Amino acid sequence: MKMKIKWHYEFKGRKTEFESGWLTKEHVLPIIEDLTKSGRMKSAAVMDELLNEWTVKEFIKLNKKLDEEPGDVEVYFDGGFERDTQTAGVGIVIYYKKNGDQWRCRVNEQMTQLESNNEAEYAALYKAIGLLETIGVKQVPVTITGDSHVVLKQLTGEWPCFDDTLNKWLDRIESKIESLRLTPLYKPVDRRQNKEADKLANQALQGNFVNSHSVIS
Repeated sequence: MKMKIKWHYEFKGRKTEFESGWLTKEHVLPIIEDLTKSGRMKSAAVMDELLNEWTVKEFIKLNKKLDEEPGDVEVYFDGGFERDTQTAGVGIVIYYKKNGDQWRCRVNEQMTQLESNNEAEYAALYKAIGLLETIGVKQVPVTITGDSHVVLKQLTGEWPCFDDTLNKWLDRIESKIESLRLTPLYKPVDRRQNKEADKLANQALQGNFVNSHSVIS
C-alpha cells in the first residue's frame, strides 16, 4: 500500500503545509524522523491510497499491524482453452509482502465444463481472488494484471458484456472482491508481460501442475 505524508512547517514565524508524493510504507517513518530532526515540522499526518488518514502515533501502531498482514499485493492470471478436448488451463501468480519478506504464490489447475478462452480467463481470475482469501488478503488495494483485455475492461465497465455465462462470472468475481473489501486496480498488459501466468496455464493444459508458496527475498 502506498502512503503520503502531509506536514505543517514553520520557519521564522511563517507557516506552510507540504505533501509528499506516494511512498512505500517502509519509507514513511524514516522520512518523518528526518523531518522531525529539523525542528521546524510542527505536525504531520499519514494518508493511504484510500484517503484514510492517521496521526504519526496512530500510524506507528498501524504500521506494526500492517507488517503482520499481506500487503503490496499483485495478482497475475491467465487462462487457456483447447477446443478439441474442451479442456481449460488456468495459471495464477500472486506477489505480496508480509513481515518484511517478499512472498510468491504460484498455482495452476486444469478445468472442464468451460466453453471458451474468455470463460477460462474469467475462471482464472475467480480462482485468483479465492486464493487471495486463503492467503489472508483483505481490505487493501490489489493490482490485478492480465493479458485478457476483455475480462479486465468488462470488470471496469468500459466494455459491455452480453454473454450470460460470462456475466455470471463477472457477478461472482465482483461479489468475492466486495466480500474481502479489496480495492482492485485492473492492469491490462500484453502476453509478454504476463508470461509467468501464461506458462502456468499452458502447463496445466499439458497435465503439469504447480502449487508453490514461498518467500523469495
